[in-house]
Amino acid sequence: MKLDSTVLEVLACPDTHHAPLDYDEEASTLTCTQCRRVFRVDDGVPVMLLDEAKTG
Repeated sequence: MKLDSTVLEVLACPDTHHAPLDYDEEASTLTCTQCRRVFRVDDGVPVMLLDEAKTG
């Protein structure tokens, strides 16, 4: 499921640096441009929990 472009504009990494995220629609993931953590997107809902993110 594709994320709305407005949602993508306001999402940021939940870590203290709040860096922007890159969206990979095919993989259903969001990747932090600074720390490279990878957050999954489940059924169009970003899972923005640091303890559930994978390091990229």
